[in-house]
Amino acid sequence: MAKTKTHYVCQNCGYTSPRYLGRCPNCGSWNTLTEELQQPESNKKAARVNFSGNRIKPQLLRDVSVQENPRVKTDSRELDRVLGGGIVPGSLVLIGGDPGIGKSTLLLQLSGQLAAKQNTVLYVSGEESAVQIKLRAKRLGVNGEQFYLYPETDMPSIHQYIERMKPDFVVIDSVQTMQEPEMSSAIGSVSQIREVTAELLQIAKTNGVTIFVVGHVTKGGALAGPKILEHMVDTVLYFEGDLHHAYRILRAVKNRFGSTNEIGIFEMKENGLVEVPNPSEIFLEERLQGATGSAIVVSLEGTRPILVEVQALVTPTAFGNAKRTSTGLDHNRISLIMAVLEKRAGLLLQNQDAYLKAAGGVKLDEPAIDLAIAVSIASSYRDAETRPTDCFIGELGLTGEIRRVNRIEQRVAEAAKLGFKRVILPKNNATGWNPPAGIKIVGVATLAQALQTVFN
Repeated sequence: MAKTKTHYVCQNCGYTSPRYLGRCPNCGSWNTLTEELQQPESNKKAARVNFSGNRIKPQLLRDVSVQENPRVKTDSRELDRVLGGGIVPGSLVLIGGDPGIGKSTLLLQLSGQLAAKQNTVLYVSGEESAVQIKLRAKRLGVNGEQFYLYPETDMPSIHQYIERMKPDFVVIDSVQTMQEPEMSSAIGSVSQIREVTAELLQIAKTNGVTIFVVGHVTKGGALAGPKILEHMVDTVLYFEGDLHHAYRILRAVKNRFGSTNEIGIFEMKENGLVEVPNPSEIFLEERLQGATGSAIVVSLEGTRPILVEVQALVTPTAFGNAKRTSTGLDHNRISLIMAVLEKRAGLLLQNQDAYLKAAGGVKLDEPAIDLAIAVSIASSYRDAETRPTDCFIGELGLTGEIRRVNRIEQRVAEAAKLGFKRVILPKNNATGWNPPAGIKIVGVATLAQALQTVFN
């Protein structure tokens, strides 16, 4: 009898070691190597064969027809925007997010919408029974003539029913619960996730079946499993949000068929997720009039301009080293802007604690938010309020200059639509186009000039 061989596999990156190591030498994670049976090499080579039994053959580029498989539109404009204009047939989409954030709810509602358009949908759940899914679907008002439920974790059985039913869409909830019986490793291990995803990828690409896969996340917020999981799929979506707030943000971090800068915003209600068509009003509706340390910025997320309130609280420090805390804003960017304010605008901030946040739970990371951050910090430091009808756009340089940003017309148009009367922006962006009626454009060249315009 042959001796059983084992090795140790890192559950974070997939690194393989013949002996146990406390720390993975590849990714640096501690206590992530687990013992698994070493699989024998298989001589079986699986070629791509479709449901009709035909093997995939080389094809001339000019003979490939795109019109035969157009994008599929859903009833959610937010989801269509994030996917790049709709669902691409034959794509493999991975959706990750914290537990309880609404991943299964989003896909259940999506499955009902697709089934209502005469599409065959197979919803495979490894975490819930058919009765539990039915109860949730009843609460969400989800139904459909061609909507099938299949609570199963065995991949050969799932593959068999997909081949028999030939559905248009398949939902796998979740990939960490699926199992390949040929693999002796535990469910959810790196080897299992890799093999399951490879089989799903072959089904999707060979037969034009669109597959949505739910992925769990680690306590650090990254998708659980090997990094190759994100490389294998076509699109990676992250469902973000605070469990204590009703708003959810769907963000694309990888998309082979569209932009990765788009976001979709939803609100969690009793009847499920409802898309938010105008998020700027949501982010600004609770703004306190006459408060100091507040500035409105027009940020661009993909093709969508969003108005967000940037709040700052600057107080004298009680310790030797001043504290810098931020929520929704990059900490290094805050430190840089405060250094420029002290050097170029004469604000003594080295003995001041600073707390900043982007209201509404949204994350801002583009350069155009620099001016609004600087104005909010100066407003709190001077205890002087800004005008409620002002908003700010501009990138801040280390020498104190205000640098131009892109798509200024769209940003100003969004501010005018929400009733703002004055936009302070870079001087180089102030000419060469016609602003909307009823809004004043003020171009500034330096940070000192901007602060003088705001507080004088």
